[in-house]
Amino acid sequence: MSGNAFALVWRNPYVRASVFLGVIALALWLARDLAPVLTVGLTAYLIAYLSHPLLTWLERRHLRRGVGVGVVLLIALALAALASSLLVAVGTQLIDLVGRLPAVAQDVSRFVDGWLAARPNLPWTAGLRAQLTTLITSSTALLSRDTLPFLQGLLAPGGPLLGRLFGVASTLAETVAVLILSVYMMADYEKIGHTLLSLLPRSWQPLALDLSRGVEQSVGGYVRGQVVIALAIGSLVALGLALIGVPSALALGFLAGVFNLVPYLGVIIALVPALLLASPLGWLKLVLVVGVFLLGNQLEGHVLSPLILGRSTNLHPVTVALSILVGLHLLGLVGALVAVPLAALGKLLLARYYYPSRLYQGGP
Repeated sequence: MSGNAFALVWRNPYVRASVFLGVIALALWLARDLAPVLTVGLTAYLIAYLSHPLLTWLERRHLRRGVGVGVVLLIALALAALASSLLVAVGTQLIDLVGRLPAVAQDVSRFVDGWLAARPNLPWTAGLRAQLTTLITSSTALLSRDTLPFLQGLLAPGGPLLGRLFGVASTLAETVAVLILSVYMMADYEKIGHTLLSLLPRSWQPLALDLSRGVEQSVGGYVRGQVVIALAIGSLVALGLALIGVPSALALGFLAGVFNLVPYLGVIIALVPALLLASPLGWLKLVLVVGVFLLGNQLEGHVLSPLILGRSTNLHPVTVALSILVGLHLLGLVGALVAVPLAALGKLLLARYYYPSRLYQGGP
């Protein structure tokens, strides 16, 4: 009788809605109070998620999973050591770059002003000279007044960014917990997925499995591929500018790589300071700088993106541009970062579920 009574009560949609809302509220409350623990767990899972393709590749080469985990840890330690040394060099060059730009911008302003003054017969030179002077003066004042002190404080050993990072890294318990959890998750990555899937009702599991594969194909594949592309573009820009002789080449390559996580944005953002720094070196250097960035843009669009991302996540350039603009308008830089992978996921969901559906085939 109790079982029948429970089933009868459970049929009421208001009861089910109340229970579901209560579970969601409880989950949110627990997530707020357990945020440090969840951060450790999510960090470890992110490491396992990013390492899974490499571990799978090593297994196909007949290397056991446990040995592969050891190889991944050695690679991660080497990358961490390299990143720590690069962080100091990039931070120093970024400060030098921002401190150098106002003087370089004034040199460019005087050059343009002299060029326009030599052509007084052109009717638009007076207005253009005034606009350029105002633009360069305001931009250099902003850089010297706000950006440079911010970077100096941010990158200082006791600054807000590095201070917090080193504070988190110095917490031995959290570091050890992340390391241990990531090792277990890398070793049993497939089992974790099956366990999470088994928690869902049986009738939901096929759809959830299919959706997870779609998310992995579109969002996961896109994020990993875009990180590889950003590293390649940043390295190309840094190496090319260093060979040309442009100052702060490493910092400019860092800017190009980091902002290239949003497609094509890094090339545009790093191009302007690169041209300003190369302007005192002569016209040939300016042409070579443009050539380096043009090569990076073409390499990304025609070689790296089709090769690394593949056709499943390859969107039309118009779709990419519109997605970035919409994400930037709604959520700022974070929106621009997530806009393209979400657009790729939307494209996959349309192709897999909407186009084959009766709604699409037969109409509403």
